[in-house]
Amino acid sequence: MKTINQFSPIRISIDSTEMAVRKALKELLDGLAPLDLDIEEMGTVELVMAEALNNIVEHAYPEGTAAGMIKIICKHALDGLHLTVMDNGRSMPNGQTPVGSTIDIDVDLQDIPEGGFGWLLIKGLAKEVHYQRRSWQNMLQFRLAVATSPPDPTCPEHANI
Repeated sequence: MKTINQFSPIRISIDSTEMAVRKALKELLDGLAPLDLDIEEMGTVELVMAEALNNIVEHAYPEGTAAGMIKIICKHALDGLHLTVMDNGRSMPNGQTPVGSTIDIDVDLQDIPEGGFGWLLIKGLAKEVHYQRRSWQNMLQFRLAVATSPPDPTCPEHANI
């Protein structure tokens, strides 16, 4: 596994379309190759990012509005991957992420409610989920506890950890 000093941040900019989300996910996962994540860790990254990006496409830039840009920044640290996702679409309702509560699915198929599952997954798998709206820009930040590593005592910047 590469150390924190050898991993350059990944920066991706895409249009807010479903096809662009697919390409961004591939680019992100390809960019994480130097970390040698196991299949479960890769799945976590892909699932959380797919949910976040698809929510932006669907809700920040809903059908009938002009597509916009989505920017992704991924940095590796000792405690995992730190991701920032930014867009200039509509803000989150009430200026905060949805609760993501559980939904009763022990009902007939046609009665299963729409929505709510994505944020439940994001908040269950990601740590330190923060959302803010600043000057017409949405910013979602979170940490994924994958590719973590113990501090290297020989590295001066980690000596006090």
